[in-house]
Amino acid sequence: MTSWVGRSATEIAAAVREKRATPREVVAEHLDRIERLDGRVGAFRVVRAEAALAEADEVASRADLAELPLAGVPVAVKDNLAVRGESTRVGSAATPDTPAAEDHVTVARLRAAGAVVVGLTNVPELCVFGTTEGVHGTARNPWDLTRTAGGSSGGSGAAVAAGFTLIALGNDGMGSLRIPAANCGLVTIKPGHGVVPAGIGDGDWFGMSENGPLATTVEDARLMLAVLADTDPEALRPSEPAARSIAVSLRSPLVGITITKPYTTAARDAAGVLIKAGHQVRRADPPYPLSLSTTSLTHWTAGTAVDAQGLDPRLLNRRTRVHAAVGRRFLNTVRTSDSRDRLRRRMEPFFAEYDVLLTPALARRSPKSVAWHERGWLPNILANTNYSPLTPPWNLTGWPAMSVPFGTLPSGAPTAVQLVGRPGSEALLLEVAEQLEKLRPWQRTAPLD
Repeated sequence: MTSWVGRSATEIAAAVREKRATPREVVAEHLDRIERLDGRVGAFRVVRAEAALAEADEVASRADLAELPLAGVPVAVKDNLAVRGESTRVGSAATPDTPAAEDHVTVARLRAAGAVVVGLTNVPELCVFGTTEGVHGTARNPWDLTRTAGGSSGGSGAAVAAGFTLIALGNDGMGSLRIPAANCGLVTIKPGHGVVPAGIGDGDWFGMSENGPLATTVEDARLMLAVLADTDPEALRPSEPAARSIAVSLRSPLVGITITKPYTTAARDAAGVLIKAGHQVRRADPPYPLSLSTTSLTHWTAGTAVDAQGLDPRLLNRRTRVHAAVGRRFLNTVRTSDSRDRLRRRMEPFFAEYDVLLTPALARRSPKSVAWHERGWLPNILANTNYSPLTPPWNLTGWPAMSVPFGTLPSGAPTAVQLVGRPGSEALLLEVAEQLEKLRPWQRTAPLD
């Protein structure tokens, strides 16, 4: 019997379209893997076993099966996006346990493309932090179960890395796609503002949050992004490959944070690969302003203050309550500030000179998988900031950014690099990522069995 675990979404969709596999057998095999192994990983809050098998049969009976880009592909959905018939808990005891009447637009687009939603994945409360644990579960890194999968799309990242699904839907407000992707050895792209419908929480963290794919291959990330953006995948390919001007920066955007050797080595080695591929690569640091730490903190906390409005604070974790309380002090500042416009203007000359910025994806390996939600606010802030200082600038600008697996830690867990581009450069970033994948392929699924 053919096994579909560990295949790409592109392969499985082709097999289903060509009747070499049925959606039910593909989904059933992944559900079996979830049942056997997710007790160790903690990717899912809810597994929709019976509903997913019924949906798989519906896909098989569709008249347009032969045209579906994600025919029969199991997908996991982050638990801050509505899935029809399921509650959206956003990692909290303070949210209502009320089934959603309709799918979020991104979920609807995935289903229309033939994907089958097998479950909703664990997130930190209100999707605030870069570690995933809380009242509904703890998501661990399938490559190193002693470490967090990251956050806030931690459960989605863990699900794909563990081979529970081929792709997963997440979102990114300060790095929430790129952090778990970097920890778990996955490809992701945070699209630029407006490419994919957002509708995340109440106001999308002032327009900084974007929905996007988590996948094991660049082609799967491209395909899923095309579905989410309601466009043709070919629109996400450059018309022809070309030599690009690439800047490599090993400097933290936030003052006082050191990037550890495994991650600087990953960026240096990736630069070497791109030089051999014919690109013009040189060391150059973006002109990060000294105020970036303050701008990041004010927007991060203010976004949580908005999302916490209307929730019973007695049911929130202490770290979330404090984060929201701090953010309430900054709400007017964030709403009236031109700091993000000034940051974009400051960065524009740099990205006029360079097509792509290459950086380490993280500064250090992810924190231990412990009950971070039971710890104080300041330890959480320090842990998050010290390991992920490189992602927030590109939410503040609203520009596209990717995490791409590259290299390994001494433990054998993956390291990764970040690719950043100017607005509208999603196709270019995917092209560069695909070259890295071709020239330095990575192991796509963690060895859990």
